[in-house]
Amino acid sequence: MTIDSVAPRIVRTDTPDGPCAQPQGRWGAAELGTRAQWKLLRRQLQDNAPAATLGWDLRSLQWLDHVGAQLLWNHWGHTWPARLELTDVQRTLLERVAELTITNPPAPPPWRLFDEVDRLGVLVLHGLDHARHMVQMVGQLVLDLLRLARNPRRGPWRDVSGHLFRMGATALPITALVGFLIGVVLAYLMSLQLRQFGAESFIVNILGISLIRELGPMLAAILVAGRSGSSITAQIGVMRVTEELDAMRVMGIPHGFRLVMPRTLALALAMPLISVWTTLAALAGGMLAADITLGISPSYFVQALPAAVKVGNLGLAVAKSVVFGGLIALIGCHWGLRVKPNTQSLGEGTTASVVTSITMVIIVDAIFAVAFRNVGI
Repeated sequence: MTIDSVAPRIVRTDTPDGPCAQPQGRWGAAELGTRAQWKLLRRQLQDNAPAATLGWDLRSLQWLDHVGAQLLWNHWGHTWPARLELTDVQRTLLERVAELTITNPPAPPPWRLFDEVDRLGVLVLHGLDHARHMVQMVGQLVLDLLRLARNPRRGPWRDVSGHLFRMGATALPITALVGFLIGVVLAYLMSLQLRQFGAESFIVNILGISLIRELGPMLAAILVAGRSGSSITAQIGVMRVTEELDAMRVMGIPHGFRLVMPRTLALALAMPLISVWTTLAALAGGMLAADITLGISPSYFVQALPAAVKVGNLGLAVAKSVVFGGLIALIGCHWGLRVKPNTQSLGEGTTASVVTSITMVIIVDAIFAVAFRNVGI
């Protein structure tokens, strides 16, 4: 048997009752899946479009399965031809295809207000669950700090010192580099504007207020949130994946006292130092750019800075840096403890931790700016 004899095709003949299309060959999935044969058969189907005068004779077919039957049924427009000759097996197959074919796909469900309200309610409940967990964590942190103050010798000071080194000392190079570059950029852009009005000396006031009061602490907090906040979530999340958290609970070791409190305490202590370090690096960059672009010497910059920026600005920056550090650590611990024992949840928790930390830093900074707008001005 040659390939041409089994290829699916349509032969048109004339009969006393009118023209008749005779499908021949094997109309199965294997034969119809060949691109060359399918292109030829599609052209023949177009030449034999369904008509009232055209009859169909399937008795010459060598093979017909559900794929071929579905092709014929779709070509007929989901209706039986007026003149049709076929075997009982072929009729049974075509009737089954006709019964299972969906003529009109179901319309998409209409938009309903209650579905949107329900979805919004689920999001609200999800947010309230996170808020409840954060409130519990803050309350437990307060109790743990009281326990530490009552018996300092039993505190996890080795963990605190280790976290201080990892979150504070190792963050100094990157924060200094970014702060220095930010100071250079700010000083260069301000010099272009101040030179037009002959107010070059005011660059000390602008740089001092903006860097010491706002940009220095916020920039340091954002860098620490992306660096240390994600690290906290990843560390605790890996402990969840490896079932170390469950082992700690079985041994009676509280998560808050050994995991949350050391990280929060360490970052709350390290954050003001990192903030001041970043601010100094930014001022150094601004001082260098001011000397190059405006000719303002570093000695004049250092002499004019205390008069331009009051001490209250530095106190406000240090105070909110402590809040930034505590919030970043708490948010990182929160998402780390909520990680499920799989790697996908670990990645999602780390991403959510960084995004939430940066968002909360910006929100809290805005609250500080409004609440203490008269401090140091």
